[in-house]
Amino acid sequence: MLFQVEMTVKLPTDMPAEQAAKIKATEKAYSQDLQHQGKWRHLWRVAGSYSNVSIFDVEDNAELQELVSNLPLFPYMEINVKPLCRHPSSVREDDT
Repeated sequence: MLFQVEMTVKLPTDMPAEQAAKIKATEKAYSQDLQHQGKWRHLWRVAGSYSNVSIFDVEDNAELQELVSNLPLFPYMEINVKPLCRHPSSVREDDT
């Protein structure tokens, strides 16, 4: 199943810089691992904000919940999820 996931990060302004850097480094490694596995299919930065729009390709809602809730930045995120399905006019075969 494909899901569009919009994530906006809101770190506390009083978080120490080294703590924020450590969380971000762990987040990067985790997200890149999911991308290599094919679970996190696309990742785009939203220009001008600390946000991204991503496409996840997972078995079901439960797997998406598990992956997203394990993001190190999860406690500091606002997340919106939209399930996706193939458009009948799409010419791509790999978007199911």
